[in-house]
Amino acid sequence: MNHRLVIALPLAAVLAVPALAQTTSSDQSQPAATQQSTSSDTGNATGKAPLAAPSREGFWGRVNPFARKKYVQRQTEPIRDRVNELDELTSQNSKQIKDVDSRATNGIKLASDKANQADEHAIDAGNKATAAQQSAQQVTARVQTVETVVSNIDQYKASNQTEIRFRPGQSVLSKNAKDALDQMAGNLKGQRGYIIEVQGFSSGKGQGAITTSQKMAESVVRYLVLNHDIPVYRIYLVGMGNAPVPSDDASKTKRINGGRVEVSLLKNDLEQLSSNSGAPMTGDQSQQPK
Repeated sequence: MNHRLVIALPLAAVLAVPALAQTTSSDQSQPAATQQSTSSDTGNATGKAPLAAPSREGFWGRVNPFARKKYVQRQTEPIRDRVNELDELTSQNSKQIKDVDSRATNGIKLASDKANQADEHAIDAGNKATAAQQSAQQVTARVQTVETVVSNIDQYKASNQTEIRFRPGQSVLSKNAKDALDQMAGNLKGQRGYIIEVQGFSSGKGQGAITTSQKMAESVVRYLVLNHDIPVYRIYLVGMGNAPVPSDDASKTKRINGGRVEVSLLKNDLEQLSSNSGAPMTGDQSQQPK
């Protein structure tokens, strides 16, 4: 009996030491696992609590080199699940990154298109502004021309002048007289801003000389109206009789023998304004007296 007791006590002590070591290790590992779980319960990719420390299978489960299949499966199954979850998260993150990149690319393209449209609008606006400035300059030039013409509207200048000779006591135009009138009035049809001044002179005295000079001037006017369609309102006729004619020397005057008619073509700047404007003139406008 005593021999059995002596053998049992050392055996119990040998068995108690590993159990005490396992209990102490378990107690020490539980606070560390709890602290790790508390500190990083939301700081991982899956949002789940970290994996707990592996469960203990007793003393022989820790030191046995030939672990059981079920034990290995229980230890690796949480790791496999977490790896699968990480793969899913990685795939979702990749899709989200591609989606963000696609939206960013579309946004950049849209902004570039808007910028190009804005550039086109700016160029179009610049062209319109340039055209408006040119039009304003043209209008200013026209206004200045009109002002000049209006200020000189009644200032006629001699453009052409011819002299028609008559035999004493006659008022019929000769061939040379008609040729001279044709040369003067040949290009007046349709023009504006001109008048024709016809002055008749006759030798003799008194009212008879005035009447004769007026008849000669009327023959000239009649020829211009009938043969060259010169409006009557553009012709100014006057019979001067035997009025003295200025000579080359301004201080002297001379009298004439026989009859003569002086025909003067006078123009102002209205025809120049019409040619600069380039606008066609109607028949009614071309026949208005200026």
